[in-house]
Amino acid sequence: MKRGNFAPGEHVVLLVDDEPDILELLEMTLLKMGLVVDKASGVHEAQAKLADRHYDLCLTDMRMPDGDGLDVVKYIAKQNLDVPVAVLTAHGNMENAITVLKAGAFDYLAKPLSLEQLRTLVKSALSLPKTSPPEENSLLGHAPAMQKVRALIDRVARSQAPVHISGESGTGKELAARLIVQNGARNAQPVVAVNCGAIPESLMESEFFGYKKGAFTGADKDREGFFQAANGGTLFLDEVADLPLTMQVKLLRVIQEKLVRKVGAIIEEPVDVRLISATHKDLAELVKSGQFRQDLFYRLNVIPLHMPALRELREDIAQIARQILARADTPARFSDAALQVLQHYDFPGNVRELENIIERALVLCADGLITIEDLSLSPLVHSAQGEVGDKYPLPAYLDRVEKEALLEVLQQTNFNRTAAAKLLGLTFRTMRYRMERLGIKSPAGTDDAD
Repeated sequence: MKRGNFAPGEHVVLLVDDEPDILELLEMTLLKMGLVVDKASGVHEAQAKLADRHYDLCLTDMRMPDGDGLDVVKYIAKQNLDVPVAVLTAHGNMENAITVLKAGAFDYLAKPLSLEQLRTLVKSALSLPKTSPPEENSLLGHAPAMQKVRALIDRVARSQAPVHISGESGTGKELAARLIVQNGARNAQPVVAVNCGAIPESLMESEFFGYKKGAFTGADKDREGFFQAANGGTLFLDEVADLPLTMQVKLLRVIQEKLVRKVGAIIEEPVDVRLISATHKDLAELVKSGQFRQDLFYRLNVIPLHMPALRELREDIAQIARQILARADTPARFSDAALQVLQHYDFPGNVRELENIIERALVLCADGLITIEDLSLSPLVHSAQGEVGDKYPLPAYLDRVEKEALLEVLQQTNFNRTAAAKLLGLTFRTMRYRMERLGIKSPAGTDDAD
């Protein structure tokens, strides 16, 4: 017989608390959901039980005579146990909540306990996917910086902690947010993405929190806001740095209390959302300058995730470019010289710019071969200084011009260095020296004999 949301015996939960009354309340609630319950009265007993058998969820109190819930969280992380753990904290103690989330806790619950919030948390934790689903649009590359990003995404996806994604425009912040959602417990729940910079300040409160009929002129019916629409799922706040200070105060209160009051309403409504925020601006610097509230930054930046710029992933640019081309469903291909030019370009617009360059090149190329000319990159665009037309310092500028000239001729001669040297009026020895100095490598199978 099915009880609650789970078949009897399907999942086993470990409860850790030194107060018998709390343990009994938690046990009764979980038993009614069809779960198997095991109990421990302290940290040491909990660690012993975790070492002895597998649990699908651990729910622990924060303060106990022989330690605290943070010790349980750290033990689970250190032993690499695949067990989501939630911590019971004192009401209003956000510092404890943030500490356990940073340590790897799945989520937290504030006392006095809301049984409805407890049931929601348990359902979310037991809905975590066992393995990450394959992604067609996964973050590509083998560079250490990208491997670090993917590992962190896998870890934070199995948590409810707020994540703040930073990085330059075009680095894939929205894709990272989507991967966190798809690999997490809320992957089947609503995802509401909000561009905070696109909403007029006068409309922000009603857009975020909704409004009641008659709240203002034109409010002819009740309307839900972003928080209500994302209830049970995820709210993605893009360009969060653009929120005005007055809205930052109201947002902070909703995050802390998990309650929303519609414009024109008397009562507050509970909301359960997982927050992911992103911006290309430096929030820490905005805090220093007084443009962003420190307490809100502290709440949003529980787990920081920085997306590397494309120029930091040079060894992966060719692979990323080929993958973008493959998604275009075209038989076109890059010439070796074109790929070399892309690998030395600084990409101020990052992956988004690379996508635009390839889209344009597909229109310009002939016979399905994308050459240097089809990329339409000025010799000065891929400046080491990051500025278009920058001619200083002079040695770097001259190197860029020389490298572009060599690559252009090498492409024309299919990287035959002898023929390229003749066209450029150089000896073969000089040609080889300049290629080595400028880091130009011949594609495999195209080198001519010395």
